[in-house]
Amino acid sequence: MKKLKLILLLIVGLSFEIQAQELDVNLQIRPRFEYRNGFKQPLKYGQEGTSQISQRSRLGINYKQEDLIVKLSLQNTRTWGDVPTTTTSDKNGVAVFEAWAQYNFTEKWSARMGRQVLSYDNQRILGGLDWAQQGQSHDALIVSFHNESQKLDFGGAYNSDAENLVQTAYTVPNMYKTMQYAWYHNQFNENLGASFLALNTGYEYTRNPNTAESKILVDYKQTFGPYVTYKKGKLDTSFWVYGQTGKSNDHQVSAWNAAANLGYNITEAFKLGLGYEFLSGKSSNDESNVIKSFNPLFGTNHGFNGYMDYFYVGNYVNSYGLQDAFIKLNYNVNKWQFALIPHVFLVAADVVNVPLNEKMDSYLGTEIDATFGYNFKKNITVTGGYSQMFGSKTMEFVKGGDTSHTNNWAWLMVSVDPKIFSWKK
Repeated sequence: MKKLKLILLLIVGLSFEIQAQELDVNLQIRPRFEYRNGFKQPLKYGQEGTSQISQRSRLGINYKQEDLIVKLSLQNTRTWGDVPTTTTSDKNGVAVFEAWAQYNFTEKWSARMGRQVLSYDNQRILGGLDWAQQGQSHDALIVSFHNESQKLDFGGAYNSDAENLVQTAYTVPNMYKTMQYAWYHNQFNENLGASFLALNTGYEYTRNPNTAESKILVDYKQTFGPYVTYKKGKLDTSFWVYGQTGKSNDHQVSAWNAAANLGYNITEAFKLGLGYEFLSGKSSNDESNVIKSFNPLFGTNHGFNGYMDYFYVGNYVNSYGLQDAFIKLNYNVNKWQFALIPHVFLVAADVVNVPLNEKMDSYLGTEIDATFGYNFKKNITVTGGYSQMFGSKTMEFVKGGDTSHTNNWAWLMVSVDPKIFSWKK
C-alpha cells in the first residue's frame, strides 16, 4: 500500500510539472461463485458437478494531459484457495490487462498504441469478453477518425512470442501472427445506425514439419460484414451478416453468420425480444477440405447462444454449426433487473453417424437462462443466474456426455468498483 501511495504521489508531482489535466485511479474486486453441473458440455455418466469461487482484482490508472491520454490496468485472477494461506508468490501473478497511450492529433483524428480492448458493435466478432475474469485485450495500433455521426477505425497488430534472432514459429495458442482491420460506423439519424467490419487475420503454420522441407507459412482469413440497428419508439431491432473466406492451415475457408433480433418495450419496465442466429457448419459426411464452419474469433461469445457456454466459448470450433432461436424477457424495476431467455438449438449442417450411415435429428436441445441484477448501492452490484440444458441424443453425439443427467449451472457475483483517487487541474 505504501508503494501504491508513493507511485500516485509521484504521478501527481509529475502532473504538476507538465500541466496534467486529469488523473483517476479505479479499483475492481469481483468474486464469483459458480456451481457447474454440466457446464460447457453434458456431464459424463458417473461424474459429479463441482463448485468454486473465482475472483478478478483489477487496478486502473487513467491519465489525461492536453492531447495525450494514457491508461494502465493491472489485474490478478485467481480461484479461491489455489495457493496456500502462507504462500510467498501468487499462482497467476499480476498481469497487464491494458497499457496504452493515445494522442489526439485533432478533435477528430487520434492514434492509440499498446495493450488495449478491441470492442465493436455488439461484440460478436471483436469484444472485451468482460464475463471472463481475465477479460480480453490485444497488442495493437489503432488510428481513428470520429465526428458527430461517423466513426472510422484502422487497426493492426504483429505478434511474436519472444525477441528472437532468427525466424521462429509463433506458438501462442489460438493467436494470430498478424492482424489488420477497418471498422466504419455511420449514425444516419437518431433511429438508424450501420457499421461495416473488415478483419484480416494471419495465422502461422508449419508445412511439412519435422522434415528437411519444413517451412513456416502464414495463411490469411478474412471476416467481413455489416451490422445494422434501428430504434424507434418502443421498437429496438438489429441484424448482421458476416462472411468468412481466405485460408486456414492450408485449407480454403467458406463460412458465414447471420442473425436478426427484434425487441419491443411493452411497458417501461417490461421488454420482449425475439431472435434467431445462424452460424454455418460442415456436415460429418462432407469429405471436402474446405472449412465451412464459421468462427466468431474474438467475440464476447458468452453473451450469445446460451449462458452455459456450450457453443463457441473455447469449444465447438470447426463444428456442425448452429441455429439458435430464442425469446428474451426483461423486467426492470427500481434497483432490480430480471431476465428469462429460453433457447432452442439446432445444428446448421447434417450430423451423420458415419459407421451406421444414419442421419441424426438436427435438434440439439433447449436451454433456459434466468438472471437477476441488483444495484446494492453506488459502486456495488450483485448479479446471479440459473441455467439448465435439456439436451438431445444429437447433443450427446456432438458434445459427448450424458444428456439424461440433469445438466445445470448456477452463479452469484458481487462487483465492487470504487473510484479510489481522482484529481483535476
